[in-house]
Amino acid sequence: MSDLTSDSPQGWPPLAEPVEAQALSRPRPPRLLLHIALFAATVLTTTTAGAFMAGAFRSGVDILLYPWQIYRGIPFALSLLAILTAHEMGHYFIAKGHRLNVTLPYYLPGPPFIPFAYIPPLLPGTFGALIRIRSPILDKRALLDVGCSGPLIGLVLIVPVLVIGLLLSPVKELPLHAHGGIELGEPLLFQLVSRLTLGPLGPEQHVLLHPVGFAGWLGLLITSLNLLPVGQLDGGHVMYALFPGWHRRISLACVGALVVFGVFTWQGWLLWAVVLTVLGTRHPPPYYDWIPLDRKRRVLGALTIVVFLLTFTPMPFNLG
Repeated sequence: MSDLTSDSPQGWPPLAEPVEAQALSRPRPPRLLLHIALFAATVLTTTTAGAFMAGAFRSGVDILLYPWQIYRGIPFALSLLAILTAHEMGHYFIAKGHRLNVTLPYYLPGPPFIPFAYIPPLLPGTFGALIRIRSPILDKRALLDVGCSGPLIGLVLIVPVLVIGLLLSPVKELPLHAHGGIELGEPLLFQLVSRLTLGPLGPEQHVLLHPVGFAGWLGLLITSLNLLPVGQLDGGHVMYALFPGWHRRISLACVGALVVFGVFTWQGWLLWAVVLTVLGTRHPPPYYDWIPLDRKRRVLGALTIVVFLLTFTPMPFNLG
């Protein structure tokens, strides 16, 4: 726990928690059954989605004809759920370290496939996971710690998952202008890991991504979405902690950039722009907004911005 009284300049009052913060910080009994039920449902949906991917990746696997082959989706489900859990538990433990009232992760199950539109790579079987912080965040130090912890800790697991997935992925020679299937965007970090794992590839060489590799790629996408510097996303927390006076303008500029990307690269960014606008581009100030960040946290914030740039891709999906 960061000692909120140790950095107070001489003459400033001690940083006792406000009455409102104390009331909101009182722990509530965890809804364990709800957390367990949502996690179990997400295990089922992600495993089913992984089985569909295994069917697309390896011929002879058809979960609709042979439902018992659902076990083939376990590698994808384990990989993706491990990444989501690392991300959310990173937030959880750092928030606990700052004595915040925080819930366990809520896992959000999603459809593993769309009837009559068999596109397994776009349907991972989950909408992600989230935690709720019920108490106010007191200063920018805690805000930055909580904001960057999930993406950075999740990235520690994403990279090895991506390496394993690439090693399991065959590389095939295809014509340069071949069409069909779904081409995934390659953020800079994916390109770096791919080059270190598989070596340089020619223009006609294509990686047929294994489901485990797709889980790693999804981890990069999830990280970049969370780090969008808008509102109260993880990236919004970090940006407010670093540049509180510029946060609103940065948020609006980011939404505008998503609209541009939505017009010229991937239309899904238009939906994201609408959702983020509805959720709000402002960020409430912490109780002790005047407490500055220390040098270590400024470096950590800069590193988090670099991670966003390395994981973001303007065109995540290209339906070639």
